[in-house]
Amino acid sequence: MKRIKIKVYGLVQGVFFRYTTRKIARKLGITGYVKNMPNGSVLIEAEGPENELFELLEFSKKGPKYAQVEKVDYELQGSKNEFKGFEYAF
Repeated sequence: MKRIKIKVYGLVQGVFFRYTTRKIARKLGITGYVKNMPNGSVLIEAEGPENELFELLEFSKKGPKYAQVEKVDYELQGSKNEFKGFEYAF
């Protein structure tokens, strides 16, 4: 189990980015959260098997239909086992 922290920049708020991220994460069995940030970016923190986390990362590089992803930063870490499901954070 690993943990990934993904920061997504561009037109990523108000385009169903969080909704679609949560849907995909739940389908992959990943736990964590997705959150809109004050600077217009989206933050994803997730835990699960490394290959599923990289699948979530690949999604974040393009986003849903109306998103315009300009840049994605990520950091892979050891799991902390602190999430129960995958939710929105506010």
